[in-house]
Amino acid sequence: MFSLDDKIAIVTGASRGIGRDISLGLARAGATVTLVSRTEAALQTVKSEIEQAGGNALVCPCDIADAEGVKAVAKQVTDTYGGLHILVNNAGMTRDNLIMRMSTDDWEAPIRTNLTGAFNFIKAVTRPMMKQRWGRIINITSVVGVTGNAGQANYAASKAGLIGLTKSTAKELASRGITVNAIGPGYVATDMTADLPEEVTTKLVESIPLGRLGEPEDITPAVVFLASDEASYITGQTLLVDGGMVM
Repeated sequence: MFSLDDKIAIVTGASRGIGRDISLGLARAGATVTLVSRTEAALQTVKSEIEQAGGNALVCPCDIADAEGVKAVAKQVTDTYGGLHILVNNAGMTRDNLIMRMSTDDWEAPIRTNLTGAFNFIKAVTRPMMKQRWGRIINITSVVGVTGNAGQANYAASKAGLIGLTKSTAKELASRGITVNAIGPGYVATDMTADLPEEVTTKLVESIPLGRLGEPEDITPAVVFLASDEASYITGQTLLVDGGMVM
């Protein structure tokens, strides 16, 4: 069950945190994983972890906001493996500030990475997925894209945009056997949350019915499921993996 044998996957933001764990999980399920981020050295470390566990991985450093670079990655993957089955748009960044103090660049930076980067990769993989009439696109959004969050108007807008992008592309691609879904993690213990003050973290935990922050390992099983044959009748959905925070 949930086997990904012979499947070729791309994971963006694969060098650390949730993206790293997703990459390891897809490889454990049998997929060959292409690792994408801007930091090649960190990607090589993840590649080594996958290979030491018996899996296969390809490193493709790329700025996902660069459409031409993204097209080159997709071409390299299809030329190398003859197909491309799974895309996980995980790469994300924050530039937190109150809206009245937010610069135009701080507004645009998360949109470029979190939303435009996902668009670039979806566009790049659509043709090979349509040709093989099978594909899984999984966008990692956030509970903040559903609830909003003070000081994160840019990040929340990018993640809400991912939900809309998910629904629209799901409708466009369904007839070709391609499903498109989103996963919305709650507050997960990663580098992105590590710098939060202790009192903020305490309040966050108090707002989560399951009483703890998530771990990257809590997100990966949902990705593996949505990437599998068993999820073939699920598309256009946003699955919140948040310990019950939003219900």
